[in-house]
Amino acid sequence: MHGELSSWQNILLAALVLAVFFLPFLFKKAEEQLEGFLFVCGLLAVTLAEVWTIHLVQETLKEPILIAAAVFVLGILFKRFGGKLHLAAHHVESKTGPRWFLFLLVLALGICSSLITAIIAALIGAEIIKGLRLHDKQKNRLAVYLCFAIGLGAVLTPVGEPLSTIAIARLRGEPYHAGFFFLLEKLGFWILPGLLLFAGLAARLGIAPLTDAQRAVSADTHATVLKRAGKVYLFIAALILLGEGLKPLAGRLIHSLSRSALYWINSLSAVLDNATMASIEIQPTLPPDTLIFLFISLILAGGLLIPGNIPNIICASKLNIKSRDWARIALPMGISMMLVYFFALLWLL
Repeated sequence: MHGELSSWQNILLAALVLAVFFLPFLFKKAEEQLEGFLFVCGLLAVTLAEVWTIHLVQETLKEPILIAAAVFVLGILFKRFGGKLHLAAHHVESKTGPRWFLFLLVLALGICSSLITAIIAALIGAEIIKGLRLHDKQKNRLAVYLCFAIGLGAVLTPVGEPLSTIAIARLRGEPYHAGFFFLLEKLGFWILPGLLLFAGLAARLGIAPLTDAQRAVSADTHATVLKRAGKVYLFIAALILLGEGLKPLAGRLIHSLSRSALYWINSLSAVLDNATMASIEIQPTLPPDTLIFLFISLILAGGLLIPGNIPNIICASKLNIKSRDWARIALPMGISMMLVYFFALLWLL
């Protein structure tokens, strides 16, 4: 464990956070090569914070393997059986109509992500969105709605995503004795309205028929699938390095802050994996209302930018969504949601 960071280290790390936030919007190269850019930033963060260890190197190399493998394997399966998935989507739309189809797609994947994992839900959703008869801007908007919904739904069980896994592990003992349904019991009341809202927003895009039983959806080549898996691997590795390097700065920022201040500090989840913030903040000594504040802010902030959540990374990669296109949709909507939830939490808790 290293000692407390010096003032210049904290300043440089804070500048690095700003760079991660803004440079992809200011420089096209950083946006086009976002994974590599974030990886370099991660290397800088770990070096500035002086937290290099053999364990960190091993974790950085090992942890992304499972997610990248899932992206690769499902990519191959979609190449082989994607037609059946799109046919199933057409069958559902023919029964429900385009608006209800999109509503049910976002709601179902949001809820099911807590059981099938956020990764698989995002991969299925992105594959379906890819084949819809929507303009690219509409597909981008639908993908953002879907990722917000998956972020909300996946937190309801410890198998949905790393954030919930860490939370249950931290709260398993006194006084919470957190079990499998702990987060569902504590957060379900707050999560369901958000899921319904994003499903409703998605439904508004269903103006005309979206699927066609005879319409061929171009399958990815093996090279494209492999390249996407590699980009996701690099993305996750970058987030691990960024999370570890910025952890001392985040820990200093959140020390002794009120629940309201923590709520907005968690906007850092837009560029850090929200599991990193959860590992710093979630403690069994926190009262229930503060825990709810933390969870809601981490979930919503995770949707603001592409690096904020694994579903964002997967959908952006699959659908070729650029950083500024994502932010143009997600930032105003996500910040508005954070404001609404913030005042609702203050009023009801």
